[in-house]
Amino acid sequence: MTTIVPPATSSKALLSSNQSADDDDDAPYTRKNPLRYAISAREYELLRQYLVTRSSSRQIRPSPLEKTSSNPSFDSDSTSSDNDGPEHNASTIRLSTRVFLTSYAGLTLYDALLTLIRRNNVSTASPATSRRPFYRSPNFKLSLSLSSILLFHRLLRRFFTRLRTSLLSNDAVSFRRRNPLTSNILTSTLTPAVGASLSGLLLGLSAADQTRLTITIYALTRSLEFLYNYLDIREYTSGQPSWLGSWLLMPLATGQLLHAFVFDRDCFPETYGSFILKRSPQYIQTRPLDYPPQLPWPSTFDIVDSLGRVSALRWPAFISPVLIPKAVNPVAGMGPLTDGAHPGIKLLSCAILHPSDTSCGKVYVKYFLEAFPAMAKFFTAIYAVFALPRWRSFVENPLGQLNKLAARVLRTSLFLTSAIGTAWGSICMLQRLLPGSSLPTQRWFLSGFLAGLWAWLERKDGRGQFLYSARMSLDSLWKVGRKRGWWKGVRGGDVVLFAASLALVNMVYEREPRAVDSGLLRKTLGSLRGEGWVDRTAEAKARGADEKGEKAE
Repeated sequence: MTTIVPPATSSKALLSSNQSADDDDDAPYTRKNPLRYAISAREYELLRQYLVTRSSSRQIRPSPLEKTSSNPSFDSDSTSSDNDGPEHNASTIRLSTRVFLTSYAGLTLYDALLTLIRRNNVSTASPATSRRPFYRSPNFKLSLSLSSILLFHRLLRRFFTRLRTSLLSNDAVSFRRRNPLTSNILTSTLTPAVGASLSGLLLGLSAADQTRLTITIYALTRSLEFLYNYLDIREYTSGQPSWLGSWLLMPLATGQLLHAFVFDRDCFPETYGSFILKRSPQYIQTRPLDYPPQLPWPSTFDIVDSLGRVSALRWPAFISPVLIPKAVNPVAGMGPLTDGAHPGIKLLSCAILHPSDTSCGKVYVKYFLEAFPAMAKFFTAIYAVFALPRWRSFVENPLGQLNKLAARVLRTSLFLTSAIGTAWGSICMLQRLLPGSSLPTQRWFLSGFLAGLWAWLERKDGRGQFLYSARMSLDSLWKVGRKRGWWKGVRGGDVVLFAASLALVNMVYEREPRAVDSGLLRKTLGSLRGEGWVDRTAEAKARGADEKGEKAE
């Protein structure tokens, strides 16, 4: 009888076969498992370690991701555009999904809080809005738009980067010779940045409402700011006068906003107007405490509207009902203010703004003494909150940091108090300098311009305030122009403008990352480009410090 003896199998071959079997078992997770699109390898490992510590049984099989942990492109969402396709796509889809879910949840929660706060307001929500499907809501569309911009920005940048690399290779020499213009465009260092910005057109997925317009204006102003920073870093602006700066935006913005506030309040930002009116105690007369409740009293907006009618009437003189009882008030509804106004007041606008005092200068001084302390308290609280993230610097140098904080509060309070007071006080001043028929309505812009000149006090640290006012002014000016027929809107024009602004930001960031003067925005751009949540400027500074240290050693 013949016995068949199997060939001897070495322990090395057996170990190799077992290892191959393990790899086959683990391969589906790293290559095909949909879990890759939900969590990254690093997050999976942290979750596994947490479960190990909480589990009573420690006999858990080693993670299949430990074998891929040496690949930095798979460890987190910080994948770069040069990574291999599957892992780059998984990270991109994973991050885009998270942006969608986070933004949609945040916007929904914000709307719920507003509804809860304003639950007694009839205009908060209509039955038609409550029955609307969720996928038609503005929050859903905006979240879908933001996540799609991120997704396609990464994919388009990776596509144009690979296309540029391919066209620069030796295999594409004949193509470059036949198509020199196309080759020069596609092989430019800015091509991936501009090509990726086409994703900005996906802002059109969101509803065409105020939010989309605000996003577009913000992107436009920030892109122009970064362009100016780039020119400044490259010393293209070295010959400009010392007084030239962003503070000059404030007079133009304030002039336009004050004019819109009086004549086109439906095109004026409501929060901006509320801030001004609440801090104008000497010029906007409130109902006295001893005034009979059954008698009418003009509201703050009624007073502002009456000033607009006064300017349309070419600033008439004030005829006191005390001296001439049969005198007719040309502005209806202002009787509670003008009927008891001081007889020595000569101008109707003065009788409306400060009916109990004949001296405009004295009223301005009273306003400043009353408004400045309240303004200082307000900004002390605001700047103290913003200073909390820098609490370590206060611990290291408390006196110096407190002096900086106090100086910033005083400058901002002085600037805004003087600006608001000048906006009201210059109404009286211009009536004494100009005849009533000279620029009767346009002088409101001049009053706002004079008020904005106080921005000189904050010219070094107030760029954020100036740009905020400029954005409010652009939004208001656009609406006023459409209302009065100065221009017509183009359908989707805001989306195209947003894509162009994104392209400008990408080009500036590609050439000079330092021009983007916000660490948060630099990290956001790094994530959009597929480089991860990194700050290229901070990394460059760290590398420079390390190189200096090595040379010193």
